[in-house]
Amino acid sequence: MNASITLNEMNSQLASIAATYTEPTYRQRLKKMMSGLGCARTTKNYKEALIEVQRLSAPIVATLLPLFLVGMLILFSTAKSGVDKVYEDIIIEIDTKPPDLEPVKPLDKPPERETDVKVDVVIDQPNVENVKPTEQPISPQPAPMDAVLITKSPMILKNLIGDNRKPSIRGILGVKYNNSPLTEAAVNRTLRWLKKNQQPNGSWRNNGVAMTSLAILTFLAHGEKPGDSPEFGETVQKGLEYLMSQQDAQGHFKGSDGHEYSLPIATYALCEAYGMTLNPNVKKAAEKALSVIVNGQHPSGGWDYNVKQSDRDDTSYMGWCAQAIKAGHLAKLEVEGLDKSLKLAVRGFKKNAGASGGFGYTAPSGNHGMTSVGTLCLQLLGAADQKETKLSLDVMDKWMPSFGEKADSIGGQSLQYYFYYATQCRFHTGGKRWDSWNEVMKRIYVPAQKVLKKEESGYVDHTGKPQEIGWWENKDQHTDRPVMDTCLAALQLMVYYRNLPTTSVAAIKVIEDINPTTADRDDVVIRLPNI
Repeated sequence: MNASITLNEMNSQLASIAATYTEPTYRQRLKKMMSGLGCARTTKNYKEALIEVQRLSAPIVATLLPLFLVGMLILFSTAKSGVDKVYEDIIIEIDTKPPDLEPVKPLDKPPERETDVKVDVVIDQPNVENVKPTEQPISPQPAPMDAVLITKSPMILKNLIGDNRKPSIRGILGVKYNNSPLTEAAVNRTLRWLKKNQQPNGSWRNNGVAMTSLAILTFLAHGEKPGDSPEFGETVQKGLEYLMSQQDAQGHFKGSDGHEYSLPIATYALCEAYGMTLNPNVKKAAEKALSVIVNGQHPSGGWDYNVKQSDRDDTSYMGWCAQAIKAGHLAKLEVEGLDKSLKLAVRGFKKNAGASGGFGYTAPSGNHGMTSVGTLCLQLLGAADQKETKLSLDVMDKWMPSFGEKADSIGGQSLQYYFYYATQCRFHTGGKRWDSWNEVMKRIYVPAQKVLKKEESGYVDHTGKPQEIGWWENKDQHTDRPVMDTCLAALQLMVYYRNLPTTSVAAIKVIEDINPTTADRDDVVIRLPNI
């Protein structure tokens, strides 16, 4: 009986494979086209139906057009004319003998390539003063619709953003930085929960723009992107199309949380998405949003709510702005004043740094939750060796990750928000600071996830198999629960491969060992500063 079942399954699989290589009939194609034209204009089925209309109409046009032209020629040739005209035929003889060509000289042998070339990897980290790409990435002109079209990149941009997020490299980096299969399982449950809870218009509730941006960042951190991820590619595409549909001509986004946090968070997501896809429509939207942030920066280097000009430098708001401009810089986006903005932002964070370490909310302070925000941003901006960064890391040595508790030992009431930054700070610092943090984080975060088993999740993956889904809910203030809680926790559990450590030479060696012939494939060669 078992053998019979196995044989039936094999026959079913063979039939499925055969169907893949079988050309659909004209009637089947016509039926699919009519069905697609009945769908909404923004759906994939409708777009495919338009393409099918062109394909099916081509043979008809190719047949009727010549007949029409022949008929017109006959009509004009038989028409009566008042005066007969005689035209003299002029016959020109064409010499079809090819000209004598000189024999082709053999090309000079090209110079030998230097094979022993050290390739340094750029990642979404600090100071890129020495970044010297061999060529600026070229993008085609934007399509007339704001859609994230699935196109191949015109140039290989290895390791700008996302190469370390490929499945093979994720596994290697996970082992190197003490990841766990349990954390990866938790991340996969998160991605499936996010997909299941995406709204029909591509957004996530409640603050559509901000939560959609965090969800996109979570998918991108795992290397999921349109046209590349069979399970989540369409989900990311719909999310990006929603973000672009919410942007106005000036670069702002519709809806408001009262302080316009949605602007820098959405900009961060769009910049990172362009860095991983090189989609021209995403580039256009990202550059418009980046211009708003750059122009809204204070002369002091900081930012205030709603990117307004004032004397108030808000460390929390500045944190998202700094991540956005850093991602835009790494993606090689063309925004006037972007380089200057990166350097000026260092001064803005230092303004809120305490004399003995730590960062305050809008002024210098000590053991406040904003300490992790300021510390990470200085690391990303190339100031990891500054005293403000080092002293603040000393302050954070007293912190340990937790989930669900109140932030009594840390100033402020948004513990997971602070830990989103603190986890990255510890990872970039490395050593005992990272190891001690990582062990506690894995042990606490994974059991804190709320999980629905396969039998009750209602989620079926792209292969037709039911899967578990999971999410987090913490006790933070100032959060959009549960999407924000879930994304911040998942991003911490993907820190192993989301961005390589800013000071790790060993991390660069990992990528070189995996791609030993990088320099022979026209990749962008970038030198990572030793901070």
